[in-house]
Amino acid sequence: MNSATGTPGRTRAAVVRVVATAALGAMLLIVPTVVLLTAADVVQHQHWSYGALLGVAAACGVLLVAAVVRDARQGDRPRRDVAHPVRRVVGATVLSIVLVGTLGAAWWLEPFGATDRALDALGSDETVTVAETSGWYSFTPVGSASDVGLVYSPGARVDVRATAAILRPLAEASHTVVSLKEPLGIAFVDIDQSADAIDAHPDVETWVVGGHSLGGVAASSFAGANPETVDGLLLHASYPAGDISDSPLTVTSVSGSEDGLSTPEAIADSRQNLPAATTFVEIAGAVHADFADYGPQPGDGTPTISRDDAQAQIVEASLALLDGLDHQP
Repeated sequence: MNSATGTPGRTRAAVVRVVATAALGAMLLIVPTVVLLTAADVVQHQHWSYGALLGVAAACGVLLVAAVVRDARQGDRPRRDVAHPVRRVVGATVLSIVLVGTLGAAWWLEPFGATDRALDALGSDETVTVAETSGWYSFTPVGSASDVGLVYSPGARVDVRATAAILRPLAEASHTVVSLKEPLGIAFVDIDQSADAIDAHPDVETWVVGGHSLGGVAASSFAGANPETVDGLLLHASYPAGDISDSPLTVTSVSGSEDGLSTPEAIADSRQNLPAATTFVEIAGAVHADFADYGPQPGDGTPTISRDDAQAQIVEASLALLDGLDHQP
């Protein structure tokens, strides 16, 4: 008992604070550990920023747990609190919000891992050379290559490798293709990332940018802002962020009739924001997750055709855009 007040040395509020701090610290350690134990290979092949986020979360967890241990050892000995009480409360609140946000991001941003179907498409052979850099995967035709290339942005939180089975056939048809490793798996974190890929491939004269879902939205923003660099836009189950109807871009929009996320209604609504000459291809029976290989996605529809059939049609429509630009005078 505290001799001056007759109350326990540690107030109930202090106990709650210690328990909450310990719990948050433990979760900040547990989430990165679980992600790395279950998906280390996936994390390794994404943009470095997600791995860094996991490291920051774990480091914060260590510091919080260490602080709890230190306080427990200190016991009821008086502590020197030099900060004003209001500042201390505000600081603790802000720090808690930041740490909870870090924890939530580390958990929510875990990528949908690529399936074997996609991973099998990542090998180089006599027709295509597949290379991985810190910023992207590239699919380069062996021998003579077209003057038209594609920079592709995967959907949000989708393993970049999951795009391989869709993009490799485009390279087999002589087009250079780059699939971006998006920071934190979200294309909008760095919309101008496409410019880095374009600059790294000076032999390509005509560029199409595109992407799946949110990746396509980001690609449309980049294309609209860079008409001197980009000639075409390829939307996979996606639509533009704003009005680019006056753009000189050659655009193809490929969608699925059973898509539960980029629904047929949403695609139809996007027509007014795209150039009048846009080619719309709706694949009967296809769903959102047919545009990459990462397994089922929550909220998606139910496919009524096989993945093989859906992806063959996706590739055909995509190739028509690239080949069309290649044959323009």
